Parts: sequence; structure tokens; C-alpha cells
Amino acid sequence: MSIRWRDAMEQALYGPDGFFVSGAGPADHFRTSVHASPAFAAALHRLIATVDAALDHPDPLAVVDVGAGRGELLRTLHASIAGSNDTSLAHRLRLTAVERAPRPTDLPTEITWTHEIPAGVTGLLLATEWLDNVPLDLAVATPAGWRYLLVDPATGEETDGSPVSPEDADWLARWWSPPAADDPGIRAEIGRTRDDAWTDAVGRLDRGLAVTVDYGHLRRTRPAAGTLTGYRNGRQVRPVPDGSCDVTAHLAVDSVAAAGARVAQLPYTLVAQRTALRALGADGRRPPLARASTDPAGYLRALSAASAVAELIDPAGLGGHWWLLQPAGVALDPLVAP
Repeated sequence: MSIRWRDAMEQALYGPDGFFVSGAGPADHFRTSVHASPAFAAALHRLIATVDAALDHPDPLAVVDVGAGRGELLRTLHASIAGSNDTSLAHRLRLTAVERAPRPTDLPTEITWTHEIPAGVTGLLLATEWLDNVPLDLAVATPAGWRYLLVDPATGEETDGSPVSPEDADWLARWWSPPAADDPGIRAEIGRTRDDAWTDAVGRLDRGLAVTVDYGHLRRTRPAAGTLTGYRNGRQVRPVPDGSCDVTAHLAVDSVAAAGARVAQLPYTLVAQRTALRALGADGRRPPLARASTDPAGYLRALSAASAVAELIDPAGLGGHWWLLQPAGVALDPLVAP
């Protein structure tokens, strides 16, 4: 039986045996910036310090990780901040993981685990590769206009469905490049559910900064064939929504950004991951070769660190992520250190 893609994704990713709620977690299937290098968490540590200063060092200071996987990022941040010289920040920090999966048994007790984004957050709200897994509908252009794409969850086979709703038609008219009249078959990924999810997340933030990091595109460069794909065991696969693989699609980041700004009533920052990480001190430049003769061990450590950062800022890979940074309740430039 064929159903709309939004419903198929919801069941495949978050149903009782869904990809994100069962098994060892997504880290076994694909590599994100969180898993690639501790340099990513180190950059976020510096961002937390920037937000903390802008908020005048509140007690407590919340860091909420939405779509936390199995808590990998918060584990690293907890260890980094606990081992730093900033004892005040370590004492005031409250770490919360938001994920639909059960709490991992080995998660440090200092990390709260919840299934819903808490309200009244003061601090930093993170969403690293979360919105790309928020279920969404797909549409296909026909001579009669946009129609929903239906999918058989067992096989991944698609068929045309009913005309899109007025709300989805309005979103497509505003945010997706219209297909040419003589070019039916163009696909669109209707990002209205992602806009709503981000709006809700930003609305949970009283004062601080909401950050989403994800693959995405802008209206002028929407892909005609869409971006829907799957991942399993480290390999890209056909997106069959049967629960056996990740099913993901890139963000319409400009639409998401506009939705969040309407709630926060403050301007956002939208930059490439390469720009964001460099602004937060992750350089990626190789150490001088001369250091190899004067400090061989130090040279090797610096070279290893540079290689790890290079993966994070490679525009053909993880460096192709967008960073969307949305302040709420306080005006700040999030990529300028205090």
C-alpha cells in the first residue's frame, strides 16, 4: 500500500522499530561532524563561552542537543568543559539530550535525557543533522500542477498522488523554483514540516542562541531531482522507508531561517561550516615543516589535529554543511568571541 512520504518516513525512522529508536544508533551507519573529530566539540565549547558571556553568565546555563543520537556530542562537551580551567562554567552548565530513543545505559548522570525539547531554555540549543530527518512530503510536477508523491514502504516504489494542499502549494510557490511548463517530472521536497520544527525549537528558547548544522540548499539552487537518499552501514543506498536505513533530505535552509527569525524577531546568521569553524578557532592549516625537526612529537600531534579539522571544513564533504545561528532574547554576533 502506497502512502505519502511524510508518513512513511515517520514510521521508518521513529516507529517502534524505527531506524533512530532501535539498535546501536545512527553512528553505526553514517559519519557526522560530531563523530569525525573532537575539534567540532572544541569549537562548540568556544561558542558556549561566547553565549555564556552574552547572557552575563547565568546560573544555570543550558546546552540542549536536539536529535542527540546516543549522546556523543554532549559526552564530549561534558568531558571538555569539566576538564577545562573554567570551573564556573562547569558548575553552572546543564546538559540535556533530546532524542526519541531510550536513554543509553552508559550515559553520564550529568546529562539529562528527554524525548521533548524543554521550554524556557536559557543558553544554547543545538540541532546537528536533526532537521534533515524531520519527515516531509515530496511532490512531483505534472501538467496539472504539483501532486504528492506516494511510496510503498516495503519496496520504495513511487506513484503520483493527489494535488498538494493549499498550504503546501503556497510553500512551493514561495520557496521552490517553479518547474517549466514543458518539464513535468521535476521533484520537490516540501520543507514546511522542517520550518515548523525549527519554529517550535526556537520558541523554546527564552534567551540565548539556537544553532542548526545540516546539509541544505537555497532557492536559486534547488536540485531538480531532489536530494532524498538513504544510508546504511556507511554506504549511500536507495531510500526505502522500511526502517532498515536512514532516510534523509537536505534542508531548504533559507525557508528554515526565515521561519526561525519570525519567532525570535532577531536577525540570523547563515554561513558555511568552513566559515563557522574557522571563526571559532578550528583552522585546519598544517604546522610548519620545520617543526618536525625541532619538535617531532608536537609536529605529529599538530598534523593529526589539522587533518581532523580538514575533514570538517572540506566543502566536498562535511564542510558543505550550513550553520544557521538564531539568537533569541539577546542580540549577539555568535561568531565573535567575547
